[in-house]
Amino acid sequence: MIEITDEQRQRLESGEAVDIIDPRTAQRYVILQKDVYERVRHLLYDDSAWTEDELRLQLARSAKDNGWDEAGMEDYDRYDDEKRRKTCS
Repeated sequence: MIEITDEQRQRLESGEAVDIIDPRTAQRYVILQKDVYERVRHLLYDDSAWTEDELRLQLARSAKDNGWDEAGMEDYDRYDDEKRRKTCS
């Protein structure tokens, strides 16, 4: 648990954010009062269920990022079709 200074406490109580730095990693952070964080959290992160359009977009991005639209990948599409035809015949 970290301890805050009196000056930091006063800033937090007045609704201000307090910048802190991890001395080991030099990573910067911001401390907010929990009620302030709860009010802005929804602006930063949407945790509602994804729509079908959003899911399709993510699937398309994933396929593209993993190379499924590169030249030569259509061979895999034909393989699946041929395998399905043999299985279903």
